Amino acid sequence: MQREFDVVIERDSAGYYVASVPALRGCHTQARSLDQLMERMREAVELCLEVEGEEIEPMTFVGVQRISVAA
Repeated sequence: MQREFDVVIERDSAGYYVASVPALRGCHTQARSLDQLMERMREAVELCLEVEGEEIEPMTFVGVQRISVAA
């Protein structure tokens, strides 16, 4: 069975790409290139699905917003 998940990708200060899947708690990885990142993300999702099983509640991606706060 094929399942689809939304992946959020950011780049850290060292230049690494960092990805996470909001629908899967604790499912994230990092890599130097986007190609390597997506390969690692597929592996991470497969492992997270093994742990979570079928108990995953579907989510619909809405968007990303940026906010500013005083720190």
